[in-house]
Amino acid sequence: MERQAILRAEGVSKGYLEARGAGLVALEDLSLDIWEGEFLCLIGASGCGKTTLLNIFAGFIEPTRGRVLLRGKPILGIEPRCGMVFQSYALFPWKTVRGNVEFGPKMKGAGRAERRQIAQRYIDMVKLRGFEGRYPYELSGGMQQRVTLARALAADPEVLLMDEPFAALDAMTRQVMQEELLRIHEESQKTVVFITHNIDEALILADRIVVLSARPGRVKSILTNDLPRPRHVTIQLSPEYARLKSEIWTHVEEEVHQHLEASRYAAAGGG
Repeated sequence: MERQAILRAEGVSKGYLEARGAGLVALEDLSLDIWEGEFLCLIGASGCGKTTLLNIFAGFIEPTRGRVLLRGKPILGIEPRCGMVFQSYALFPWKTVRGNVEFGPKMKGAGRAERRQIAQRYIDMVKLRGFEGRYPYELSGGMQQRVTLARALAADPEVLLMDEPFAALDAMTRQVMQEELLRIHEESQKTVVFITHNIDEALILADRIVVLSARPGRVKSILTNDLPRPRHVTIQLSPEYARLKSEIWTHVEEEVHQHLEASRYAAAGGG
């Protein structure tokens, strides 16, 4: 029996018209299947269209050509079954931790008791019990990102789209959040599509790693990450980890150089 994709991009291209009238192609003829329950990382040079692809999956923008499908049906508008977690925390500053996490269930019509129960489940999952009544400004960056994750999970999306959610955190907090996210993924069994520039982060988190080409973004390679789970930062000391990291860098390096050359050409006034 053929394996079915929960999320699929079919020949997706996306172009933009810049202010000076020139055209910019972010994605070109990109096709990708994402399997239910998997943790997939997108990695590539800056400007290769990773965030554009995530926004298309979420239904925030439409492709210029091609289409995206969720469970075999085209995504034609903002898709509530795809929950987005941004790099910026994007919390409601006037709401408490509980109020932020309750927002999704409230929008779905859950009663007060039900949404409080749902919110508490995910507050506990991200280990913020005792902070329910705090406001975002009273929390550290890592704690705010935990609230953001709990809020996304409480809305019960089928796919969690994560756009470099840990990039603004310090190295130690980022490491802790990676391990927490792996635990939450194991508990929730959600499908996760995660953007990162960090090869180490991709190797710690992903089941598969998709390397995108420099702009316009296409799928350059897909690597299966067979490192054993549960994963801990100490896995970085293993020979297999070093081999995989070297292999991914071989795929990424050429695209990074191509992006830098294109940036220098544009800065020099090239057409």
